[in-house]
Amino acid sequence: MSGKTNYHIPSWWNGTSYKDGPGGTMKVKVEKSGKIAVEVSGSVEASTNAIIAKAKATFGLKVTAEVGITVGHEYSRDIPEKKYGHLQYGTWGYKVNWTKYATSGDGCGKVKRGSGTAKLPTKEVGWRFWTTNT
Repeated sequence: MSGKTNYHIPSWWNGTSYKDGPGGTMKVKVEKSGKIAVEVSGSVEASTNAIIAKAKATFGLKVTAEVGITVGHEYSRDIPEKKYGHLQYGTWGYKVNWTKYATSGDGCGKVKRGSGTAKLPTKEVGWRFWTTNT
């Protein structure tokens, strides 16, 4: 396992993503509950539980298989003049690279079977803000 980076894993259901502007103030609230789970992608199948365990052991991360999002978290943010503000609710997690190996035919080494990435949620949830020109 390698390449740990901080990563905001967004919720993608209605009531957790907003755009407003240009300028002004955004006042938002989580309107719908749901769950954000581990996302694993790659060239071969990999066990979610194994990836979580390896991330905890390798990096000391406090990650979980899924985190629940509840209704009600409110947030207010000023938008710079002539800009559009975006707010997306989600979990402040991590993105990691993983590699799956198999024992070689002679039993003395290992052979790469495939690799990929995983987005691992934590129990830390909140709003991510950014601006655009349009």
